[in-house]
Amino acid sequence: MKAFVFPGQGAQFVGMGKDLYESSALAKELFEKANDILGYRITDIMFNGTDEDLRQTKVTQPAVFLHSVISALCMGDDFKPEMTAGHSLGEFSALVAAGALNFEDGLKLVYARAMAMQKACEATPSTMAAILGLADEKVEEICASIEGEVCVPANYNCPGQIVISGSVPGIEKACELMKAAGAKRALPLKVGGAFHSPLMDPAKIELEAAINATEIHTPKCPVYQNVDAKPHTDPLEIKKNLVAQLTASVRWTQTVKNMVADGATDFTECGPGAVLQGMIKKIEPSVDAHGIA
Repeated sequence: MKAFVFPGQGAQFVGMGKDLYESSALAKELFEKANDILGYRITDIMFNGTDEDLRQTKVTQPAVFLHSVISALCMGDDFKPEMTAGHSLGEFSALVAAGALNFEDGLKLVYARAMAMQKACEATPSTMAAILGLADEKVEEICASIEGEVCVPANYNCPGQIVISGSVPGIEKACELMKAAGAKRALPLKVGGAFHSPLMDPAKIELEAAINATEIHTPKCPVYQNVDAKPHTDPLEIKKNLVAQLTASVRWTQTVKNMVADGATDFTECGPGAVLQGMIKKIEPSVDAHGIA
């Protein structure tokens, strides 16, 4: 079975989408529609901006979403997903790809999410760090031991790679303890704040209102959602999981395992970079994981 997967924040690069824009009439039309919806020319930042411009949450999220969705839609007849999933922000791309959200509504929700998250990031200094080479259980145990600060597992990316999220002192303390416990690396990430942690609660309230006001249809194939790593087709469940996702962990390892157990043998990553392909190969080396040919 063919699975299509969509990356999240961090996959962006300057120049992303430019080839598509210049080579496809459909891509150009969709990018220009996005410029109109957003009220500014995001394509100028994507194609010719600086890394710093592109790294702002309010720019990064719509940029990665647009590159991902438009690259999938430009595949034409080759785009026939039997299941989809996305990593964090990528879940919105996966829902558009599966027909649960239309392009315009997907972009508006992603922009609302990005603005709400940016606001939450600015309200409380917070950060994330990648922990390499420790068992999931050990990472969870250390996070739980940090008292008086927020520190939680945010992304279960693949075996031996978990991203933790929380307050700056909480993450600094956790990184020291992770190294002492034998982690190969405890690497602070250049992100705007503590995504997928309780510090995103203020953003959740704003996003919930936007999601509840948006029509979500029954997707044409199951969408595996981050919160529980399970396939969903019920619009009400999908909405509930999208809201919960902001403060819950991204269960990517389990998502891929569940997709493979349900018959996925071929994974195509749509969007910038190849981060998910690398993760999938570590989670399930037997499957074929590649980008768009």
